[in-house]
Amino acid sequence: MSLATPVAFHIFNRPQYSNQVFTAIAHAQPPTLLIIADGPRSDVPEDHGLCQQARAIVDQVDWECQVLTRFADSNLGGRRCNAQGLDWVFSQVEEAILLEDDCLPHPSFFPFCQGMLAQYRHQSQVMTISGSNFLRDTLSIPQTYVFSKFFVSWGWASWRRAWQCYDLKMTGWPQFKQTQPNFFPQQAFTDWVIQLFDWAYQNQQVWDIPWFYSCLAQNGLTVVPKVNLVSNIGTQGSHTQGNQGLNELPTFNLDLDAMIHPDPMVPNPLFEQLIYELFTSNSSKPTQPFLKKLKSKLKKVLPMNPR
Repeated sequence: MSLATPVAFHIFNRPQYSNQVFTAIAHAQPPTLLIIADGPRSDVPEDHGLCQQARAIVDQVDWECQVLTRFADSNLGGRRCNAQGLDWVFSQVEEAILLEDDCLPHPSFFPFCQGMLAQYRHQSQVMTISGSNFLRDTLSIPQTYVFSKFFVSWGWASWRRAWQCYDLKMTGWPQFKQTQPNFFPQQAFTDWVIQLFDWAYQNQQVWDIPWFYSCLAQNGLTVVPKVNLVSNIGTQGSHTQGNQGLNELPTFNLDLDAMIHPDPMVPNPLFEQLIYELFTSNSSKPTQPFLKKLKSKLKKVLPMNPR
């Protein structure tokens, strides 16, 4: 399957990573490449040169491709740059595959996303396609993928029609919270998500937790492959240090020639139970130790600190 889907690539000041991810994108040869780049920080002298090196990937596009760029002159910070950049992406294209500079995809990632974007293009409940599966290759199911309410922004895809629901300031959260939502079967998991949304609403520092919230507020689903397709190679920086085993997970080939779709279109209870157990396996108490451990891990997955 040749890639016909636009790819959006968010870069900043880490050419050692962005070059690796760009190589994977180049192998896929998307017909449209949208590059979002934050600007250098005024108080970090080395940023100027590093940002220029990262942006030089534009000169490496050697296949037939429409290249669109949104390069910031000054530093916007992760929240503004990502949110505004994604607004721009979906003003240009109806759907896209989305990667950041430290999210290295397996070759299967691109055709998987493209196939799922086509499969659920008109199913409004499906809002994202994920490339990350923290269970690696241990999910023993016949289906090729599962549905979940859990979202991770390490390699994903979506549609303009879904992004239109994005509530960056989480303006609807206080009222939605009063409905006492039950996001997950495990109450401790639900409690932690509520704490996460409370934090994001009060601090207004990140872009991806508001997207997680926006999806749940719409009763939205994420498509998750049965094996992991994206490895986060970012071992430097405030978003990834101390990631306790979630960085550099191995990736696996996904057989797309024998696609088996899940039915019905509901969250997979086995997947969500195993995700729950992944974060609680070393906790002797089910409540506060779990919340502390999960928050420590997912603060790196859904970054809770601005650049």
